[in-house]
Amino acid sequence: MKRVYMDANATTPLLPEVLEAMRPYFIERFGNASSIHQQGQQARAAVEHARESVAALLNCRPAEIVFTSGGTESDNMALFGLMQQGDHLITSSIEHHAVLHAAEKLRERGMEVTFLPVSSEGVVDPQEVRRAIRPNTKLISIMMANNETGAIQPVSEIGRIASEADIYFHTDAVQAAGKLPIDVQSLRCDLLSISGHKMHAPQGTGILYVRRGTQLEPLFFGGAHERQRRAGTENLPGIVGLGKAAEVACAALTDGTIERIKALRDRLEQGILAEVEDTGVNSRKVARVANTTNIYFDNLEGEALVIALDLKGLSTSGGSACASGATEPSHVLSAMGLPPARARASLRFSLSKLNTEDDITFALEIIPQAAARLRELAPVNAGTLG
Repeated sequence: MKRVYMDANATTPLLPEVLEAMRPYFIERFGNASSIHQQGQQARAAVEHARESVAALLNCRPAEIVFTSGGTESDNMALFGLMQQGDHLITSSIEHHAVLHAAEKLRERGMEVTFLPVSSEGVVDPQEVRRAIRPNTKLISIMMANNETGAIQPVSEIGRIASEADIYFHTDAVQAAGKLPIDVQSLRCDLLSISGHKMHAPQGTGILYVRRGTQLEPLFFGGAHERQRRAGTENLPGIVGLGKAAEVACAALTDGTIERIKALRDRLEQGILAEVEDTGVNSRKVARVANTTNIYFDNLEGEALVIALDLKGLSTSGGSACASGATEPSHVLSAMGLPPARARASLRFSLSKLNTEDDITFALEIIPQAAARLRELAPVNAGTLG
């Protein structure tokens, strides 16, 4: 059976060139980058080359890049590494759980946290950020692009507000890296998180950008790795893969790749809205990353549609998450004010560099059929908004 993958915001496959770059570091060049013999020197050179490649993607100094195990660790390092008793954190209600749950844990430990609301389109108002600032505000953490809707947040303006108030600013750029140009200088951010497997690097890799002079307490203790900011022997093949993926991402920002993906996304979106009744796009009125659309299918359950499409060969994801065995509405869509039924009826389609026109044709053949069949089978009021 033909299979088409449209869940790139969950994870992406390795690009062939990324795998080839990694291959020697599993067997021939296996050294520990902390060793001073030849194998160690080869490993260190590979790590530093990757660091330079990631720094080029962000327009920062290589020394400001800390390699981590992924976006979750990077987000946790940013929040727990800065916040102390008596400090105040400002974040938003649509952040990834790596930030939300970390913020909740900080609050349990006695720190103050403000969770900002968002508009009906899923965007943070910078003036809400400004109004939330207190004398003890230590950190503002607002994502660059939302993982469910793709909505781009006004991080440049928020960075300016934070800088003027002399407050640290962190942005989770996991869903923006490789899709949007990122310049940490113009953003005026102090910390920025990236996850490798969202941009065709291997799972279990990521970085935290830490602006020079930022005093960050480490999460791990042991050796003096990563300039004493992240103890533990470096994941050599993974870091090499992340570096190569960063080089590919840099090129994609200027070679037409992003425009091609956006055209595919727009064709998919327009085709679904034209062929399937009672559908609409969440966050459709605001700027979104090029690869993402989040579409609601009223009068059906999104999870059922995900399963039906999967059986037909199309991999996508719902706008809801599974918690304690029960399907709960997405916290992002709920924060936008969507009724629970519509939030549960929403699906996210997220494309990667590997998707093609044929993939869109395939998807547009099976999605209308699957949606119509489910609506025939379901009770009339199963997913209505009433």
